Amino acid sequence: MNKRFSGKVALVTGATSGIGRETALQFAREGARVVLSGRREPQGRAVVSEIEAAGSEALFVRTDVTDAESVRRLVDATVARFGRLDCAFNNAGIGGDTMKPTAEHSQENWDNVIATNLTGVWLSMKFEISAMLQYGGGSIVNNSSGYGLVGSSVGHAPYAAAKHGVIGLTRSAAIEYATQGIRVNAVCPGWTHSEMVDPALAAMPEAFAAILKNDVPMQRIAAAAEIARAVLWLCSDEASYVTGHPLVVDGGALAR
Repeated sequence: MNKRFSGKVALVTGATSGIGRETALQFAREGARVVLSGRREPQGRAVVSEIEAAGSEALFVRTDVTDAESVRRLVDATVARFGRLDCAFNNAGIGGDTMKPTAEHSQENWDNVIATNLTGVWLSMKFEISAMLQYGGGSIVNNSSGYGLVGSSVGHAPYAAAKHGVIGLTRSAAIEYATQGIRVNAVCPGWTHSEMVDPALAAMPEAFAAILKNDVPMQRIAAAAEIARAVLWLCSDEASYVTGHPLVVDGGALAR
């Protein structure tokens, strides 16, 4: 049976847990050879072992997406191991401080969130695009957020600003490389089970119940697998005429 990504090489940043981990696993199930990156080596190697146990090939490269040389080494290692780069999911991100009005955020928090969630995506694209251009093109998906399209209602303006920036970056790159075989899209998840969301869910169950009741028509939080499936679709040939698009996967929240 021919799989959607047979013969392809996929790179996933922030792949040690949550949406990134699930996306890496789904790429592997669909036939891709997968390169995973993150800052936590034991977790990254555990995902590699899971992929290899299922009969696919994978590589973990410890990476700090805020550091240009670290990202360069990641992409170089991908090409050195597998000979090409076809798909990339730029997923690495942090939540930063929440429940604070804009003027009460520290500059340290602002700088950290922007460095990881926006500059990290740009650095990843910078080196991924260069590699893809050498091998006939590819597809990039950047992880934005529902808060990349609307203002934050939970007091994390730096996060919303970074995620809005990811969409502007995505659209700009999509225009620039549209005739060079590279498609660039964004996925915009709503509330999704992850290491970022689940602790807050456990700490504030009543607040989250109110959010789901008032804001999410489907009345539930997404599974990471549901976001991963959207990422794979955007990377696949099924989306061959889709570029510059922020795909919202949020249970209907932004339909209100």
